[in-house]
This record gives sequence, C-alpha cells and structure tokens, in this order.
Amino acid sequence: MTALGLAADIGGTFTDIVVERTGPNGPERVSTKVLTTHDAPERALLEGAEQALSRAGAGWGEVTSFVHGTTLATNAIIERKGAKTALIATDGFRDVLEIADESRFDQYDLDIEKPAPLVPRSRRFTVVERMDVEGGVLTPLDEDAVRALVPAIRASGATAVAVAFLHSYANPAHERRVRAILEAEAPELAVSLSCEVCPEIREYERTSTTVANAYVQPLMAGYLRRLEAAAAERGCRAPMRLMTSGGRLAGVDTACRFPVRLVESGPAGGAILAAHVAASRAEDKVLSFDMGGTTAKICLIEKGEPLSARTFEVDRSARFMKGSGFPLRIPVIEMIEIGAGGGSIARLDATKSIAVGPESAGSEPGPACYGRGGTGATVTDADVALGRIAPDRFAFDLDVGRALAAIAQSIAGPLDLSPEMGAWGIAEIVDENMSNAARVHAVERGATLADHTLIAFGGAAPLHAARVAEKLGLGRVMIPADAGVGSAIGFLRAPVAYELLQSRYMRLDAFDPDLANALLDAMSAEATALAEGAEATRERRAAFMRYRGQGHEIAVELPPGAVTADDAEAMRRAFEAEYDRLFARHIPGATIEILSWSVTVGAETPAAEAPPAAPAPSTPVPVRERLIFDTGLRETRSVPEYDRLALAPGASIPGPAMIVEPTTTTFVTERFSAMVDGGGALVLTANGVL
Repeated sequence: MTALGLAADIGGTFTDIVVERTGPNGPERVSTKVLTTHDAPERALLEGAEQALSRAGAGWGEVTSFVHGTTLATNAIIERKGAKTALIATDGFRDVLEIADESRFDQYDLDIEKPAPLVPRSRRFTVVERMDVEGGVLTPLDEDAVRALVPAIRASGATAVAVAFLHSYANPAHERRVRAILEAEAPELAVSLSCEVCPEIREYERTSTTVANAYVQPLMAGYLRRLEAAAAERGCRAPMRLMTSGGRLAGVDTACRFPVRLVESGPAGGAILAAHVAASRAEDKVLSFDMGGTTAKICLIEKGEPLSARTFEVDRSARFMKGSGFPLRIPVIEMIEIGAGGGSIARLDATKSIAVGPESAGSEPGPACYGRGGTGATVTDADVALGRIAPDRFAFDLDVGRALAAIAQSIAGPLDLSPEMGAWGIAEIVDENMSNAARVHAVERGATLADHTLIAFGGAAPLHAARVAEKLGLGRVMIPADAGVGSAIGFLRAPVAYELLQSRYMRLDAFDPDLANALLDAMSAEATALAEGAEATRERRAAFMRYRGQGHEIAVELPPGAVTADDAEAMRRAFEAEYDRLFARHIPGATIEILSWSVTVGAETPAAEAPPAAPAPSTPVPVRERLIFDTGLRETRSVPEYDRLALAPGASIPGPAMIVEPTTTTFVTERFSAMVDGGGALVLTANGVL
C-alpha cells in the first residue's frame, strides 16, 4: 500500500494542511492554508483536510499516517481558558506557586508583576503527609483529610485536580493513594499527579508543570477525542499521532494524559523540518527561522540535530523576559520565540517610535487587508503595501487599500510619512526584532552565527529571510520546498517516541549499578508503554550530571544495555569532555553527582537522503513584472515575478525578484541571488560581503 501522510498544524492565524504521498520518484505533496477557527479548531482542520485530500485525489480511508500539532494548550494557558483547577500539596506548602524560587526577573523594577497563578489560593489545599528526599515515609498520608477535601473541591467549582507532594519523585505512593481516593469519592474530577507528569526534583517547577497539565487536560482530552472520532467517521483508519514539544510523536492516549507536552508542538515540527533539510544537505551549522501569522521562532541546529532543553516558560508577563512566565519542566526543542508574525500589530510608543507586537490580529479579525474587520496596521499589511505580497496570489484576495489606510492612520500619518515609508518602518522593526532574538539565542548557547546557514519556512519567513540574513551577516539562506507549511511537513518527518525523565540522586564515586539498572529498566518499561507501539524501536539512555554544589546539570549519554561499575569512569570522562566543550575547562578531581535519568523509547528518526545534484544553471522566464516599493531608492520600481512551481532545478535568479508559490512568497533582495537545488529548495547566496 502506498504511504499517504496527512499532517495538520493549527496556528494562531492559519491552519496548515499537508497531504504527502510517497511514490517511486519521491514524495508528492498537496498543501493548503485555511483560517483557524478558534471557537472549534477541529472545524478548520477537517475542512482543510477535505480540500487537500480532494486535490490529491485521495480519501480519508487511504490515509496511513495522521499527524497533528496545535497551539491549543498554549493558548488555553495564555488566555486563561483552561479548566478550573485545584491543587493538593503537602501540609505547609500551600503557596509554592507564589513563592516560586524567590527570584526576580527584573532586579530593579519596584513594580514587578508576575502572571497570576493558574490556581488561586482559594483552590489550593494541603494534607498531612511527608516523604524524605530518598523516598522514606516521614509522616503517613492522612487519608481521612483527603476525603474531607472533596466537598471543598466541589464547592470551589474545580473540575481538575493537580497533586504535588514533597519528594514524590522519590516515592509516589502518597500521590497515587490520593488519586485512588479521589476516583472513589469524586470520579468526575480529572486528576494529574506530579510523580507522573514531572517526576523530578525542584518543587516549584514540578508543581507548576503538574498544575499546567491539569489545567489544560479536560480541554485537550475533549478536543483530541472529538477530532479522533470525526476522522474515524470520515473513514480514517490510521491512528492519530500528536507532535510533542520535544520533536517526537505521541499517541492520543498519551497526549490526553500529558497534554502539557504539546505546548510547543507546532514550532517543534518546524525545527524537525529544518534539521531534516540540514542533514540532507550536510549543513552542520544551521539557524532555523519560522515566521507564521502570530510568532517567529528561531532555533540552532548542529549536525542535523536541533538543540534540546528540559524547561520552557509559557505566558511571560514581561514580554519575552526569561523568568517572568510559568516554568514547564518537559523535554523541549530549545528555541527563542517572539511576537513577530504576519498578524503582529504595529503601533507608536510613547517616544513616537514604531513598535511591533507581541499583540496579534490573529485570524479573527485578522490584518486590515483581510477585509474582516481588522483596523490595526500589521506586518502583513506592511508587506502588502510594499508590494511584496501579490493580492491575487494569496490564500484569498487581499485589499491593498485597507492596508494602506491602516498604516496611514496608525503609523505614517502621525509621523508625517507616506504609507509606503510607514510600511518600510514596520518591516524594518520586525526584521530587527527577529535578528536581535537570533543574536541573543546564539549568545546564550555560545554560538557564532556568521558560519551558519539560515533555513526559513512558515507563511511569512521567506518574505523576510533575506533581510534578516543581511542584518545577521549570513551569506546563505535556504527556503525548502512548500516552506509555507513547513511545520506540518516536519510532523511527517518526526519519529514516534517518548522520553521519560526521573530524578534519583547518586554520587559517581559511590555508583550503584544495581540501583541504576533497576530504575532504568522500570523507566524503559513505562516509556515503551507510553510510546504506544512504535515500530522499529530503539532506546537511548542518559544521565543528568553536575559537579557537587552546582545548580544545573549536563546530559551524558549512557552505553546501551545494563550499566556496570566499570562504566562510572567512562561516565566521568564523558561528563568532563562535555563540560570542556561548554565551559572550556573541567574541574579535575571534583565530586560529580547524578540528579536525574532519562530513557527515550521509540522509532528511529527517518534518514535524510541527499538530493540529486542540480543541473547546470538556467535562466527562467518570469511570469510577469510586479511593482514593489524599493526601500533604497524610496520609490516604486518594477521587479520580475517567478512561479516557484514552474522553476526546475538549476534555475538561477538574480535579485531583486519575487518568487511566488501557493502558501508563501520569497523576496530575493538586491544583495542575493537565488538558485533551485536538486531537491527543490531555493538557495539564496549573497553577492559579496553583506
């Protein structure tokens, strides 16, 4: 049976659908974009899927792989649209969510404000119980006190409960007993246990993650089950998989239990695509650039692998300042995300300087040029006003007059500029915001950007990629085929797998292989169950290690199979080598400790095949000339427009030029020339030093 993949990515503005059929000559894709229906996200997904399947000449019954990513969990937290949630904590730890780690994300702001906890104090309860750091019972659980909480929880209106006890990662018995009591006394409540959601040290992060999981669980479980049923009703027999924040696919049952792992699912798909493209072209150092309708995401990729992390913040109160949001301790592809998308709204600040985002017009009402009631000047309106988006080649017709009027009213008029100059100001500010985010991300990871290739995708990124590259001094930009729906394509490249993390303290100079193997084997069995039947499974194990007294750990991969006492020395050498790479020198003879362990079970990542070599350069014929506003000359000029679908490998195009395809447009600036490589990707190369 020919493989037919269906991928759906629900964003803040558009829902992207990709149907990919694997044939003898490689993948054949059909893609479409539809406006996201926020009141019922599955409606746009199903409508878009029907359109794409029809254009591909296929039906739901032929789908062999159905993969989905969504921002629904993230939006529920940011917009406070999750379930009313209660928290049950250890006696004396009622206020963990507000005390947090006592740090201040802005040391000098006397009026600092943090986001309000997802669970107010009136719905935070405690019971008498206590475990020690090694899992020993210091105080037995007061089961009668748990039963006595049920009327109070019901009276609070809560429909979900998070249970986070002290040191439950070391011994989950009390948390699991609480769930058993609640299931007997109040079966209508959705219960999340910290020992399952986040069985790691650090009380605040573990509690915050468990609360977030409980907060979105009823919403996500209901949505996913409705979508699963709707697809089945239409004849889909393939199991639905969900993209997780860590770049792996999970089944519906796992996603319903741990929806917090879906928080960054869409951006993760984009990073997977960029990693696949990088690996296939032997690009060792890549900066992925994903710009959609609401946000822009930037990720460093080294040797075909996106950088990963174990923490992520959502709903930052101080724009995008680290430490001002809710920490989620989950496996995640590390990236920086800013409010810079096509729908980001431009305004003048108190100094009459142009500011863009993070507020977005989304899809309802959308940018002014959509003609759906939006009045704010957005980045898309600026691109339309500059002539970079052809109104007749968009997903639907755009109104240039509305775009110019919105820019004139909110930006150009107050600054005594023409609408086109106002549009240029908006474009320059958003490009600088994205460039600055890339610089910050690189500095935080100790990377030098000058030797990186920029891989751009998403509906808006190809429009801005060349200018962002100019600002960063990058001489090479790559726009993959079907870049406008890049994240959805990335879903189809991700493996079905699950990563489980567990804290268990151990000093390396007192390494206990029996204890380590017992823990790792138990984690392997649980991860295998949560991977939900992944084929061709492989297993990767790691230990998170640090010097004694330090606050952060380094991941060290463990050898396959059971560990032995002799492996302790190899683990030391591996830790010191990684420490040298990150910090230039290690500390000889210092005590090393292991805080947490990781087991990943799942399928192999699909291999990336190198594309065929491009033929000799050829000169394509433009489909027409298009008027754009030249920001250097500050006047309108004519540039050639090319149809990307008609460009054959080897086609060479000097800038400036516009290259249009159904889901996005690539703007080749004067400083770049473009060529189509053997795999259909556009490669922009700088004409000299930027």
